[in-house]
Amino acid sequence: MAKADVEAARLLERFGVTEPEIDPAALARKLGVLVVPQEMTADVSGMLLRRGEEKVIGVNDAHARVRQRFTVAHELGHLVLHRGRPLILDTGTRVNFRDSVSSMATDREEMEANRFAAALLAPEAMVRRAVREIQFTTVERLVQELAQRFGISATAMNYRLLNLGVISDPGDLAI
Repeated sequence: MAKADVEAARLLERFGVTEPEIDPAALARKLGVLVVPQEMTADVSGMLLRRGEEKVIGVNDAHARVRQRFTVAHELGHLVLHRGRPLILDTGTRVNFRDSVSSMATDREEMEANRFAAALLAPEAMVRRAVREIQFTTVERLVQELAQRFGISATAMNYRLLNLGVISDPGDLAI
């Protein structure tokens, strides 16, 4: 199991989260992180600011609810997994952005933060249990039902199911 999966599971266990829909903003607040919806350029989903003990996640308030949830979870992943990248300001502040480059997942830290977000919002055990509980006729219907239950996009759920080996192809179910 990857470190991102382990840390996401540890965070859920720490706060006794056992059922979807997981609220990443509530988890952030429990960790002392201020979550601030704000206006951002369209290609920026969010950012993590750290200065000493102060931590703030900014999230693009123009984005869809499911994207905002994934962004907050992604930034929590950076907080838990990474030190952050320095930004030269008048003070020692570190910033992680979630933008169009990070969503392509070509950088190791961005891939880890994406994996953490997926594991936080759609934990493997909860997803597998839900797959067994849901009555569905097509994989597309299953993906839609799960996406709604877990509060993530159908695209994110499709990737989650592929990565968990629940489906091997968007049209095939491998339970």
